[in-house]
Amino acid sequence: MQHLLKYLPSADTARGGRKIAFVPTMGALHQGHLSLVKQAKTLAEQVVMSIFINPTQFESVEDLDKYPRTLTEDIKLAEAAGVDILWTPEVSEIYPDKYKLIDAGELGRIYEGHTRAGQFDGVLTVVNRLFEIIKPDFAIFGEKDFQQLFLIREFSKRTHPEIEIVSARTIREISGLALSSRNVRLSSEQAKSALVISRALDRASKKQSYAEMKDTALAELTSEIDFKLDYFAIVNPKSLLEVDQSHFGPVQLLLAGWVGSVRLIDNLPAVIEPEGRGK
Repeated sequence: MQHLLKYLPSADTARGGRKIAFVPTMGALHQGHLSLVKQAKTLAEQVVMSIFINPTQFESVEDLDKYPRTLTEDIKLAEAAGVDILWTPEVSEIYPDKYKLIDAGELGRIYEGHTRAGQFDGVLTVVNRLFEIIKPDFAIFGEKDFQQLFLIREFSKRTHPEIEIVSARTIREISGLALSSRNVRLSSEQAKSALVISRALDRASKKQSYAEMKDTALAELTSEIDFKLDYFAIVNPKSLLEVDQSHFGPVQLLLAGWVGSVRLIDNLPAVIEPEGRGK
């Protein structure tokens, strides 16, 4: 594995005529990230991973400082997973003196973007810069961050149509908890409390109507006193907008909340059956 701390060669030099699959990360790697690498290796001859804790997507310096930094372990994990090129750029390499944040639009200001103002402006800005520098053929993003995946896919269609955005399924612990770099901040008791998230989504996804899904999820979530709900939304996966009782067909259940000071997100697909419409 080439470990390029300072400089990534031009895309043509790096690829050597081979296709590139790109896995962007902020480090603190876990099996979810490594599953992206595994999928990337099925798509292209060369896998490039970046580790860059993007300051423009954090609402405060305090939140940025809290993000786990485990570069030494990350390098070992990336190499073992078969990453060909690991790039850990400096902030100045990603953001020159003059740069402009990309506006994520109205869809970037709901759900996650409502609670974490400006997050998706920062996400799209850094993704755009990484795409400009690396020029991959494929870029792999996890489905756990469903809103992020949706926004990146729509943005890439407009600005980088030559890059195929590939989604990768959410990897979970045996307990059902979605893997996240933030999980390391949970105590053992908090980790048990956090299971209410996947449990609520799972039970709601088995219902057939909008009302049943919503009622089931909220009932489950309110049963856990150590969980504080941020939002639960039933959305159209093609538009990211919330549906109502007249909708039927595929939906995505989005959920976010806090266990202690740790904020967690998750989602699951579901289907509102025609006979459940209006209920």
